Amino acid sequence: MKLNDAFFQKRKLQTLVENQTTYSLTNAEMHVFETHQQAEQVLLRFDQPVLASMLTGKKVMHLEDRPSFDFLPGESLILPANELMCIDFPEARIDNPTRCLAMTISEEKIDRVVQLMNETMQKADAKEWLFSEDAFKFTDDAVLHQIIHRLLFYFTENHPSRDLFVEFTLKELIIRMLQTETKIHYQNNAKLLATSNAMASIVDYIQNNLDKSITVTELSRKAYMSESNFHRVFKNELGLSPIEFINEERLKKASALLRYSRKKVKEICIECGYNSLSYFTRLFKRKYRVSPAKYQKNMGGRV
Repeated sequence: MKLNDAFFQKRKLQTLVENQTTYSLTNAEMHVFETHQQAEQVLLRFDQPVLASMLTGKKVMHLEDRPSFDFLPGESLILPANELMCIDFPEARIDNPTRCLAMTISEEKIDRVVQLMNETMQKADAKEWLFSEDAFKFTDDAVLHQIIHRLLFYFTENHPSRDLFVEFTLKELIIRMLQTETKIHYQNNAKLLATSNAMASIVDYIQNNLDKSITVTELSRKAYMSESNFHRVFKNELGLSPIEFINEERLKKASALLRYSRKKVKEICIECGYNSLSYFTRLFKRKYRVSPAKYQKNMGGRV
């Protein structure tokens, strides 16, 4: 994701640490932060929920009651209102600045979208959609990054209808944020939740059977739903179809095996449930932008 020429033409560089350029619209603000020198323990807090996305450079994030972590380009972080961030900039330089987007969204706007989701997108366990009070980080989510990029364009574009464009796009972003959070929650806690949550039990089954053929028909039977209803509910909750989710889990497993084992690509292909090496290679390259063989070589077969 890159900042456009209009941003650099209009922004004023007033400080070398967390120089802030802000664009304000009715229900959201887009902040672009730039740091041009190394710094430590820079404090930042927003009074509304915030979506932060790294553009260039590296931050080390220290959040309350959470382990510190590196925040890198291609990663995004969602934080609730009033979360205190303590940030280090270990690599920032004049010729290699650290840049990050931070978009705040009004809680009223989020509440309206969540209400709409509860009216039209009921979960399988009949629980309500809620905006999380916990921070979560996501990576390599192409759809979310496309939406964020589109919002950056709208905020920096001098268009008479940009408020309307942002309103519609914010609704999509909030829905996908909640779906992404649900997906991550199921991925990380499937076994723990499996006995009490229908979709979590399906995720747990998928994660434990990636080497086997898995069909939507089979999964819908396990969920005690019709195939069409299962497909709809699964996509509503996790933001992608069952087949897309299965492929995502298989590719995640494949990337780990390529990095941390010395198995051959063909062995990993079979272990991750793919019968065709060319199909596996095509899917892997689409997600990671390199072939499995090159990915394994670049990672050095880490064990």
